[in-house]
Amino acid sequence: MWYKLDENNQPIECSIREHVAWLDKNPERKAVKQISVSDIYISTVFMGLDHGWKTRIPVLWETMIFGGKHDGYLKRYTSHEDAIIGHEVAVNLVKKAKYGILYSIWNWVSGRMPFYSKC
Repeated sequence: MWYKLDENNQPIECSIREHVAWLDKNPERKAVKQISVSDIYISTVFMGLDHGWKTRIPVLWETMIFGGKHDGYLKRYTSHEDAIIGHEVAVNLVKKAKYGILYSIWNWVSGRMPFYSKC
């Protein structure tokens, strides 16, 4: 099944033609979040095609990491909100692997997480 998003990022089932037409009019809505951490790229996108082949809820978003220790990392989501959270999890995973204890200390000093917390 193919999907497009409404103004609140809720999926609407549609034909492949409707999906392509929607994507042509809304190319900026394909990428949810993308960031580079040094030479590592983290990308979260709306796929439009349900990748949850045997699930009731369509799996329409995914996060991937390209490069570094976690190259090939892939997580998929059933909502835009989960995709945004999942993107931040992937970014933290990359930063912790790249910067180690310095990243944990920076998060603690900046008040983003308790020092003993894991990403």
